[in-house]
Amino acid sequence: MIKVKAFVCNPFGENTYILSDETGECVIIDPGMYTGEEQNEIVSYIKEEKLSPVLLLNTHCHIDHVLGNKFVNEMFDLLPQTHEQELPMLESVSAFAAPMGIRYELSPRPEHYLEEGGKVNFGNSGLEIILAPGHSPGHTCFYSAASNFLIGGDVLFYRSIGRTDLPGGNYQQLITSIREKLFKLPENCVVYPGHGQATSIGYEKQYNPFLN
Repeated sequence: MIKVKAFVCNPFGENTYILSDETGECVIIDPGMYTGEEQNEIVSYIKEEKLSPVLLLNTHCHIDHVLGNKFVNEMFDLLPQTHEQELPMLESVSAFAAPMGIRYELSPRPEHYLEEGGKVNFGNSGLEIILAPGHSPGHTCFYSAASNFLIGGDVLFYRSIGRTDLPGGNYQQLITSIREKLFKLPENCVVYPGHGQATSIGYEKQYNPFLN
């Protein structure tokens, strides 16, 4: 079974996730740590749990989800992995940071890219890659069939959906991604979103006002 630990980071209230299994290997997804306190909290958790980070994954490359990429790279010698269509987003983060007064340390470029239908592995565990564009062009989600959860990024939220008014956003594409890909997962699949509380596929099918 995979253990999921969430940390709320940065001025945008972004959820950074650390996934680990019984081997002690772990994956850092969407590192949004911005302050020294947020960085220390995550490093302390990794040390206390005796974890070994082996993967750095970005669901997408909006600023709030990549603020900690460079820190993780320097601390654990990991390069980010994301979908190739997210590269223009990653390269434009600096332009967005300055007007908002956000301090941004330049993320390293990915060495490997995630592909639709592929899989990433750590320890005894694997995560299926689901391409779910709409919030951003190459947005990916990570699904564990064995542990029945989805790291959903900014696609599906508790009674809400991701924004589509940012560069690369497409409302109809987002709705299609949710209906044709996420809603095919089990009803009791837990969804861990990029912001806010966890939810489930079945709950959102029934109560999400954007999808009813």
